[in-house]
Amino acid sequence: LSSFVASLYFREFPCVFSTAAQQRSTGDECGPEDPRDEPKHPLSDCALEHKAIKLEEQVRDLTERYRKALADSENVRRRTQKFVEDAKLFGIQSFCRDLVEVADILEKTAESAAEEAEPSNPNPTLKKIYEGLSLIEAKLQSVFAKHGLQKMNPVGGKYDPYDHEIVCHVPAEGMQPGTIALVTQDGYKLHGRTIRHALVGVAVESQE
Repeated sequence: LSSFVASLYFREFPCVFSTAAQQRSTGDECGPEDPRDEPKHPLSDCALEHKAIKLEEQVRDLTERYRKALADSENVRRRTQKFVEDAKLFGIQSFCRDLVEVADILEKTAESAAEEAEPSNPNPTLKKIYEGLSLIEAKLQSVFAKHGLQKMNPVGGKYDPYDHEIVCHVPAEGMQPGTIALVTQDGYKLHGRTIRHALVGVAVESQE
């Protein structure tokens, strides 16, 4: 009975069965797509090599720029550090110039007191004044040295235009011509930098 009904249904609706069979057949044939059949667009070896060269050039260019920027930054850091160090060392330069003038007055006063306080002069007050001035002068020079301020001692040395200023010439008696024979005003250096030139007399050959 069932086969008879199926036969009858097939005769009444033949297109349904033919369509279903067609779909099964088509599905079996198509199946999942093979990825190997997908279209490919590979770059040629020449294009890849050109691209690699271009990237290498960009890397070299960026590396060079980085090195230059790093060097510039280091130079700026060093200059800034040098500026700060110089400001610390030489910030008192003007003050030191004024102080050495005070030291000049103190030295001349001590020399005058020494002349008055000779053994032939029995005045004890002058002797005490001289001793006091000598102590002050020694202490002042000690403070100068503590802060990098030093008095020049050029007598017997060669003339240097960066440290000395010639105010006179004296006969070279037992001295080499061109050497410094006397000092009329002391010169000073602050951390090796001349802040006041020494006024000197230079020995020259006597002309007979």
